[in-house]
Amino acid sequence: IMSGTAFVYDEEMTRYKLLWTDPACEIEVPERLTVSYEAVKSAGLEQRCEALSVRQATEEEILLVHSKEYLEAVKQTPYLSLEDLMTFTQQYGDVYFHPNIYHCAKLAIGATLQLVDSVMTGKVRNGMALVRPPGHHSQRSEASGFCVFNNVAIAAHYAKKHYNLNRVLIVDWDIHHGQGVQYSFEEDPSVLYFSWHRYEHQRFWPNLAESDYDSVGKGKGAGFNINVPWNKIGMTNSDYLSVFFHVLLPVAYEFDPELVLVCAGFDSGIGDPEGRMCATPEIFGHLTHLLMSLANGRLCFVLEGGYNLTSLAQSVCQTLQTLLGDPTSLLTGIGSPCHSALDSVHNVRAVHQKYWGCFKHTDPSTKRCRVEDGEKKEEDKTEEKTEDMKWPEPLPRPAHPVHTVVVITTELHGSLPEGCQHLVSGGVSVGKNFPISFNFLKNSVLTAGHWQVRNGLVMVSDVCVSVSCAVPHALKSFCDRYALLSFLLNVFTVLLLFAAQSLNIDGRTALLCLSLRMLQGVHCRASVMQAVLGLLLPLAYEFNPGLVLEVLADSAVLEVSVWVQISSLLQGLAQGRTLTLLQGCDRDMVRATCASLSGSPAPSLSPLGLPLAEDVEAIESQRLRLQGRWGLLLNTSELFFCQQ
Repeated sequence: IMSGTAFVYDEEMTRYKLLWTDPACEIEVPERLTVSYEAVKSAGLEQRCEALSVRQATEEEILLVHSKEYLEAVKQTPYLSLEDLMTFTQQYGDVYFHPNIYHCAKLAIGATLQLVDSVMTGKVRNGMALVRPPGHHSQRSEASGFCVFNNVAIAAHYAKKHYNLNRVLIVDWDIHHGQGVQYSFEEDPSVLYFSWHRYEHQRFWPNLAESDYDSVGKGKGAGFNINVPWNKIGMTNSDYLSVFFHVLLPVAYEFDPELVLVCAGFDSGIGDPEGRMCATPEIFGHLTHLLMSLANGRLCFVLEGGYNLTSLAQSVCQTLQTLLGDPTSLLTGIGSPCHSALDSVHNVRAVHQKYWGCFKHTDPSTKRCRVEDGEKKEEDKTEEKTEDMKWPEPLPRPAHPVHTVVVITTELHGSLPEGCQHLVSGGVSVGKNFPISFNFLKNSVLTAGHWQVRNGLVMVSDVCVSVSCAVPHALKSFCDRYALLSFLLNVFTVLLLFAAQSLNIDGRTALLCLSLRMLQGVHCRASVMQAVLGLLLPLAYEFNPGLVLEVLADSAVLEVSVWVQISSLLQGLAQGRTLTLLQGCDRDMVRATCASLSGSPAPSLSPLGLPLAEDVEAIESQRLRLQGRWGLLLNTSELFFCQQ
């Protein structure tokens, strides 16, 4: 099992800066790297990571994306006078050159490729490269937007060439559209490029028509370019989660990448002068977690933008902590995405309907939204508010003394993966079909609520009795709400249950009890994942439980890989506090669940296939029924005003 997180940084990449006055470029400063690095170091994260050395990229590697003529031109910049550098710069847009920038640009590529090598060879599971200059705007023969060479695009070509990869996912959450990445792969079906970006109906840089939602790729690459335009500022955590649940993750699971590269631009975070968005640093930890179940956990994060030094440093730390396996932060105030975000989500799903099975039920009509005078005034107000926006510093995310405890039958002890601790309690007989008692739960596994143990797994003889024992204790002891996911076999029925308790503990009033009957879905991975991504996760994130209960009554109900994917995704909730109850499950299911709880990456689901029409109809019926109450279920703006 791959383990470990790589961290790549070299102070040499701070040794260039703007040498003349240029208001468009003055925000790109060396402190972007030094402040981020110092934050990582101060938080004790660097010492927990595998440090990778940095090398210079070769010309052959640069030429994977860029033209020979452009490379030769950039190679001359170390020898140019200041006046000649200024003249050289003027042929490109929103970028500057320095005598040392060619050297730093080669280091930025080399650092990125070192990270890819370490992940693909299994030296580490994932990692982050703090690099400068950024790369996603640079094109075949053009520097652009502070970018000289396209670090991530080169990395994707490099990974395909050296590791024979057939499917690479690039997630670009920088606030600017990475047109250079798009151009590099727009005819390539082996690379799925996803970008959200501030667009404002083409009024925001780089002001390109091909940055809109209807730019889907060309030729064989049609459908493999996904643009989500933000047509107003002030987007929040809810807007970002909505796009992940209703656009990116459904497509990503259908695509089934072998490697995920992230253009990690943190100018999409709160307080940034470029983005003017309101998403807090904590959201990047959650978005990272949602990506960690893809590609067997192979993730490479490469720094792009980020110009508010406080927000940037906090967001970098939140991302790196999640890569290291620390429990995610609590997210509060999650609810309906804004009207503009929902329009973008709807339009993206509509234009990609013919390319992706997960969107087959989507209304194919699109909405060309225009900015009305009243809406523009609201945007101006938001802009004023975001200029000097304040936000609380993210809370600490300490690791628990014990990650996972398990209570299983004696014959399974030898199958426990590393990271799991077998728990034996006095007075409890652990036999082949032992009953689970209230006191045992209280004194052992549920101490997770008191931060001694993050999560636990218990094999039980009767899940119904065990749940009725665990829930009252959890509610009275350490949480006022919980989410219960239960898969129980009833003929050919999968029961998907989200049970949420209100603050009235004695009455235990359920806010929602959703029973979803899938006619064939018990054996259809695509149907189950569509229900999880489109129903369960949006409901759970909006409800914000203090504990997640997972219940599986029979190994035959779900494939091991599907169950483990669900378990991994749910650990982003409740700061990882999860109690899993298994009844009648075989050795493979028990071992895989233990591995998932202890932080191992989830196995791939390939080939996922298409969800069954009957199941899609059932899922969509439930989503429509519930979206009036649960705003994160919305994927179009039609019901938005009904919720306000």
